[in-house]
Amino acid sequence: MNELRHLMTPLDFTVDELDRLFDKADDIKSHLASYAHSCDGRILATCFYEPSTRTRLSFETAMLRLGGKVIGFADASSSSASKGESVADTIRVISCFADICAMRHPKEGAAMVAAARSGIPVINAGDGGHQHPTQTLTDLLTIRSLHGELGNFTIGLCGDLKFGRTVHSLIHALARYSGIRFIFISPPELKVPDYITEMLKSRNIPFEEVIRLDDVIPSLDLLYMTRVQRERFFNEEDYVRLKDFYILDKEKLSRAKSTMHVLHPLPRVNEISVDVDDDPRAAYFPQVQYGLFVRMALILTLLDLTDEHMNHGLLKW
Repeated sequence: MNELRHLMTPLDFTVDELDRLFDKADDIKSHLASYAHSCDGRILATCFYEPSTRTRLSFETAMLRLGGKVIGFADASSSSASKGESVADTIRVISCFADICAMRHPKEGAAMVAAARSGIPVINAGDGGHQHPTQTLTDLLTIRSLHGELGNFTIGLCGDLKFGRTVHSLIHALARYSGIRFIFISPPELKVPDYITEMLKSRNIPFEEVIRLDDVIPSLDLLYMTRVQRERFFNEEDYVRLKDFYILDKEKLSRAKSTMHVLHPLPRVNEISVDVDDDPRAAYFPQVQYGLFVRMALILTLLDLTDEHMNHGLLKW
């Protein structure tokens, strides 16, 4: 068994390691049934201190598809945290029961505290507004699968770019690949933080900041939509003035490239009209499926159940 390893941020994996992870996810997608017993006898603990639908169910489905079992809790009120137990103590207990843990917590850095005390691999399933690394891995796999490579494209990120943890993680992850141009589409109140634009400048990565989606959509290869949140605005008047700029409908999409793909981390509210769902460029529901495959590949990788032990998921021991 290799040294214990965790996933706290997408940058915990090198580009080469990500390539191998995505190759494994592609193989799982093509040979799903043959992975049905890869994690026989293994247990995943899902420790979710705040509610989640997609992420928690995706992790649980991933482990069940691999033949493993799942334990855990879906809300802090149903755990010993309600009695005052610390994250460090909880993960020590969980390490006695499970082989791997996926943790979501409202406080930034909580997953890192858990990893420092854990006897099993810990996956950060979201910590406050800080990181959501498996969503970023999902986004990267989706882009690679649809665009053909992780590089040489123009991506527009639209909506809440100030507080959106998925956006921040994705920008940092994509900054490691060549030939990428970013276009940030947001109201001034929700523009991408300065520390991110300074990072891009320091690496000579081209980017542009605009307010109107209509002005740039013809130039995009990928459009990553996020929700503009009413509660982030200082007053209702500003929200009403800007919210309709970021509703993607068939009319706006008609001005985009026929090869452009639309991504969204979900949930959506009204920022993508339902009349876009049947367009072949709409990739946000296939994106959910890619998330399942990448989490399956991640579980296998962190449990060291990769190719040296397996042949399309069939254990050799």
